[in-house]
Amino acid sequence: MTPRRPELAVGAVVRRDGALLLVQRDHEPGAGLWSVPGGRVEWGEPMARAAERELAEETGLVGRCGPLVGWVERIDHRHHFVIADFVVKVDQTSPATAGSDARCLAWVPVAEVWTYDLVDGLLAFLRRHGVVPPPGS
Repeated sequence: MTPRRPELAVGAVVRRDGALLLVQRDHEPGAGLWSVPGGRVEWGEPMARAAERELAEETGLVGRCGPLVGWVERIDHRHHFVIADFVVKVDQTSPATAGSDARCLAWVPVAEVWTYDLVDGLLAFLRRHGVVPPPGS
């Protein structure tokens, strides 16, 4: 039996005109919940390239990976993910459409992100790293 190990994943934090790009997950873990675009890093794939690929697969947007926002671990009874979220800049003229692993997407004003049913821990992460404002701002 192969031992279980943590999996490396990435997220793309994409902001445009005061809004954050969110996708509604179509598959587990977190099916039906909202998150930043992202997913697993493939064998031999640099994390920056994985963030760009996942963004393109889930939204159709072409982006260029920038600096690390931060990282987080998500552990439950079935998964152990280490997730590195990166700022990703996109072409301002590219249209976004939901693709693989995404039911739909939305450009959400940063002050309204808290109103979405987000994956566990995402709101606290985004607030801690200054991506969305703290409550009452």
